[in-house]
Amino acid sequence: MASVWKHPSSKYWTACFRDATGKQRRITTKETNWRLAQKMADEFEKETRQKRSLRQFQRVLDRLHEEFSGQKVLRVSLRSYGAEWLEAKELSVTPSTLNFYRNLLAKLFEYLGPKADQPLSEIAQTDLVAFRNSLAQKLSARSVNHDLYGLKMVFRSARRDGYLADDPAEFIEPVRQSSIERTNSRRPFTVPELQTLLSVADSEWRSLIKVGLYTGGRLGDVAALCWTNIDLQREELRFVARKTRKTAVIPLIGALRAHIESLPAGDDPHAFLHPRAAKIVQNKSRCAALSREFGDLLVQAGLREVSPRRSGSGHDGRRNSNALCFHSLRHTAVSLLKDAGIPQATVQELVGHSSAEMSALYTHVGRESLERAAAALPAL
Repeated sequence: MASVWKHPSSKYWTACFRDATGKQRRITTKETNWRLAQKMADEFEKETRQKRSLRQFQRVLDRLHEEFSGQKVLRVSLRSYGAEWLEAKELSVTPSTLNFYRNLLAKLFEYLGPKADQPLSEIAQTDLVAFRNSLAQKLSARSVNHDLYGLKMVFRSARRDGYLADDPAEFIEPVRQSSIERTNSRRPFTVPELQTLLSVADSEWRSLIKVGLYTGGRLGDVAALCWTNIDLQREELRFVARKTRKTAVIPLIGALRAHIESLPAGDDPHAFLHPRAAKIVQNKSRCAALSREFGDLLVQAGLREVSPRRSGSGHDGRRNSNALCFHSLRHTAVSLLKDAGIPQATVQELVGHSSAEMSALYTHVGRESLERAAAALPAL
């Protein structure tokens, strides 16, 4: 006969029973109520002896929960919850982030097949580990771990919303980077490398590279800059970062001002600083084409052996890692500013760092500090 036992140092009862082979089993009930724990132990013994399926077993646990707590167990499929979760996220994240979540869930649904339409509570950790491993066959460790981070957000929300008692994604470990990937992780440009890169670039790319360095802006943000972002009276370049929605305010002094003043300006204040790049970003709603062009420039400059392309087919192919890309200009700006002795809080404010951890370190950064930081970047 099944019984319950509680360790002196635990608040939960443990179910003790024998399975169909007569082997003694012990399973924590995660319950502090003795009556409910005993009933669960009886059901555990009954179900294991009858060799019930996981789905049947889950229904028994749901029924017990409803009977003792008086609360209805929420049942929803993974696909339905995913749609609900995406709708809730729509107003709180950027379009690119929402697109990442949408693509991630689409990949998960495709992998799980019919199981995506079963109750969310029937998704096990083994299902998600297998999904992670399938991604690792096609993507870099960095991309897999990025997807895993998004996956954990979904299931953490499901538990918070009352659809899950336990989070199956909580303790899934990230995949380990290979030695090649660690070697090819992003790094800053050196000044000589930047000078070589500028020597092979056309006029618009030279401008994109310089503005990217002087502002720490991402490629899409730099490509979309208009003359309305330039305030000569206040001596500021101001824009809202697409990814973080944070307003970046860069003092228009030193090398940045000299470069902006060298650009041809027409009568239309809404004209783009980089018309061709802006057109690409607008038409494609992303910077993939521009990123590939930048990769080709790196090849021409002898800074990359092969332009980054996916091995395999379609979007599921593994992207070849490269140490240098346009985002490396942000790393370069940070590196140069720190070498010049600029305080970390000022550096992060200038390049528009968005992490909550870094924001917690911020002190008030005044205009004078930002101007010193902007002036510290070298003219190229």
